[in-house]
Amino acid sequence: MKNLKIAIIGCGNLGLSIVNGLLGTEGFDAKNLIVTKRHPENLDYLQPLGVTVSADNMSAARDADLIILGVKPYNIPLILKEIAPSITADKQTIVSLATGVTLEEMYQLLPADMAIYRAMPNIAADIQESITCICGKNGTPATEQTIKELFDSIGISIVIEEHLMEAATVLGACGIAYVLRFMRAMTQGGIQIGFDAKTANTIVNQTVKGAAELIIKKGIHPEAAIDKVTTPKGCTIVGLNEMEHHGFSAAMVKGVLASYGKIEK
Repeated sequence: MKNLKIAIIGCGNLGLSIVNGLLGTEGFDAKNLIVTKRHPENLDYLQPLGVTVSADNMSAARDADLIILGVKPYNIPLILKEIAPSITADKQTIVSLATGVTLEEMYQLLPADMAIYRAMPNIAADIQESITCICGKNGTPATEQTIKELFDSIGISIVIEEHLMEAATVLGACGIAYVLRFMRAMTQGGIQIGFDAKTANTIVNQTVKGAAELIIKKGIHPEAAIDKVTTPKGCTIVGLNEMEHHGFSAAMVKGVLASYGKIEK
């Protein structure tokens, strides 16, 4: 990936998360990165870092080996029609970050033998802690490895079947917001029991980080870890039961299903 020329077309929030992750990756040369946006002046601050900023999607696509589409789903057809004359199946690989736009839909506008991938990172790419789910077609093992290396540079990546991409979007991308909402609520509870906002936030942040690392490093089920904290007649089980009485787990599952239903529509 060291000498790979990457273009991010439609560099919005998610695209910027990838940019920040790449720029923080040892050995990555910012001169190999070009980003485009309708109003490129909003990205001018990246130029002193070595990144090329442009409004010319065709030129960006022509010069790139890997083209990442960061535009909204409804703009994918327009962008593909725009850059199609500038790309060839034997030179470029397309990676779409758009939710709900299938490989089949993109192949209607691109050469049938082009390597096309879908990828869904999340905003933790900013700090190289994203989970990115990937699926694709027509890529060689070397191409797929390159795609994985790209997204591994901003966290970890897994390859899945395309029919799971919408579910991956909900669990991995929307999931960040679910966790943050939980953290906000927990912080508010901390304030109510006596902490100032800053201290409560610090405690909650580290508690959530510690919980995640515990599960990852120990390889245990969350319920097994919960059992270690809950003692008979203790304050932990009282709090957990009160949350469940008010539908905590059910609300989380319903939220996941609601988000999935929105994508499926």
